[in-house]
Amino acid sequence: MSAENLTRLNKYLSEVGYCSRRKADSLIEQGRVTINGEIPEMGTKVRPGDEVRVNGELIVPPKKDNVYLAFNKPVGIVCTTNPKDKKNIVDYINYPTRIFPIGRLDKPSEGLILLTDDGDIVNKILRARNNHEKEYIVTVDRLISEDFISRMASGIPILDTVTKKCEVEQLSKYVFRIVLTQGLNRQIRRMCEYLGYEVVKLKRIRIMNIELDVPVGQYRHLTTTELMELDRLTGASIKTAEGAVTTPASEPENSKRRISPKAPEEKRPPLKTRKNFRKEDRES
Repeated sequence: MSAENLTRLNKYLSEVGYCSRRKADSLIEQGRVTINGEIPEMGTKVRPGDEVRVNGELIVPPKKDNVYLAFNKPVGIVCTTNPKDKKNIVDYINYPTRIFPIGRLDKPSEGLILLTDDGDIVNKILRARNNHEKEYIVTVDRLISEDFISRMASGIPILDTVTKKCEVEQLSKYVFRIVLTQGLNRQIRRMCEYLGYEVVKLKRIRIMNIELDVPVGQYRHLTTTELMELDRLTGASIKTAEGAVTTPASEPENSKRRISPKAPEEKRPPLKTRKNFRKEDRES
């Protein structure tokens, strides 16, 4: 076993918050500390999984708090942990401990994405059949018609399937809001393209009960209230292998939930050159 995984007994008792190192030395000298039922010598080191007791009382290290972040991803950042990609999201955030994104948001898009070190919640959220809502504000290159809104909400044939009914609301001449419970590859962009529109800006503003409220390129920790509600919403989720591909199952229509976004500009947006999307650039 690597020496990096070993901790001197007095330091161990100090790090878990039981007592100071000096007090720990005294307890060890008095034979009041045991490791796996045996009285250790001074300087003995503790290995992961060892049972440490003081006066017969089991010493349990405090549970490590998981990290849950809400990050406002800028355009151009890739939702991957691969260090070979110079614009990977993990290096961009540079958080002091290992974290990974929950789902994806394609490279040309911006907005809310959650990151964590809790694999269980990742698996729960990624299960599309749990009907977890994701809300977006989308700007397109043409005037939005009533027919466009109606057809987007009713379902669009893409990727050998028909998208599920969803909530769509026009906000201005070129801007609409959409709430999805699916995570098909570049779903919103493909839906718009089918109807002859091109997305020139896509921003995710909500994932379930978590709303985007930080500037572009910044993150915040989720609040206790948000985590409690998130736990409730994902309580019935089925765990899967991390990063597994999910197959959407049948689901009811989304419940109506309206927010008050800032009034978008009525100015016609500039056209962007259509680009080929890489395999890893997808929405979720």
